[in-house]
Amino acid sequence: MVKVVAAGAINWDINLFVRKFPKPGEESPVLRITRVPGGKAGNASVAAARLLGPGQVGIVGALGSDEIADTQIRLLGDEGVDTSAITRKMDAESGQAYIVTDDSGENVIHTYFGANSMLSPMDVSGRQVREMIESAAITVMTDPPEEAVAPIAKTAHEAGGLVVWDPGVRAEAGMERLRRILLCTDYLFLNEIEVEYMTRVKEPAEAARRLSAINPHLTAILKSGKEGCTMFGSKSTVRVPGINLSEWGLEVVNTVGCGDAFLGAFSAAKAMKRSDEDALHWANWAGALKATKTETRGSPTRYELEKWISRTGIPVDR
Repeated sequence: MVKVVAAGAINWDINLFVRKFPKPGEESPVLRITRVPGGKAGNASVAAARLLGPGQVGIVGALGSDEIADTQIRLLGDEGVDTSAITRKMDAESGQAYIVTDDSGENVIHTYFGANSMLSPMDVSGRQVREMIESAAITVMTDPPEEAVAPIAKTAHEAGGLVVWDPGVRAEAGMERLRRILLCTDYLFLNEIEVEYMTRVKEPAEAARRLSAINPHLTAILKSGKEGCTMFGSKSTVRVPGINLSEWGLEVVNTVGCGDAFLGAFSAAKAMKRSDEDALHWANWAGALKATKTETRGSPTRYELEKWISRTGIPVDR
């Protein structure tokens, strides 16, 4: 039985590295191209598996009937991720993302969701998927279609597991339309733009208050990239500062997948029964260390993560 389940997109990433982003109508030479596995759920599942070990993480998602799907399943399996709950969509292409990254590590992403967008309530209500979710301590939802998110959250919540949701583009629907999902959510991850989309206010503290009016047990976590993160709980607010990689002799190479590494590491830490604050420190370092790697799934191993965390004086064995 797995400890963590990640549900959402599995993509094939085509990365174009440029010196600078072009202006409209301007041509910008591509310095290098890489083709690597990605997708929010795929990345988060691998990030968690590298910390928890083989057979401890499963994934729920949809792939097409193409070679990309076969490769994705093989690569996820090589990372120790249980792929038995992946749905194959016949006559569909697997999801693909076209990512342009400049010299500073910043990026723009164009995504073709493909089979990802076809994951249905029927797919996630099947016996194999339900049994995987019900057995897990943590269910991490990223960007499945909205109609599939609700039954996933409901199944996990009713089974007594923790529900972690990073809605991404789904935040645009707003908290009233997403109310039934929020009622089942324990940890909600949002960036500054998504806070406003979800709650219609910019101020994070007020946004957290509005969310708690829907679900008083919900903990909201504001992601601020290199500035760190802030957790708004029912009893306290915790600020975890960002990590200046240059101070540690490290360099930002590619920020694609940092948020997914953050999410996967947080979920793995909670599956280890670590405190919320400890989990956020693990997540912060995982996201930062991923930025030093070219590949989208460049999240650290447990050895690498604990090595860097221990240098900060934060205990890794409590």
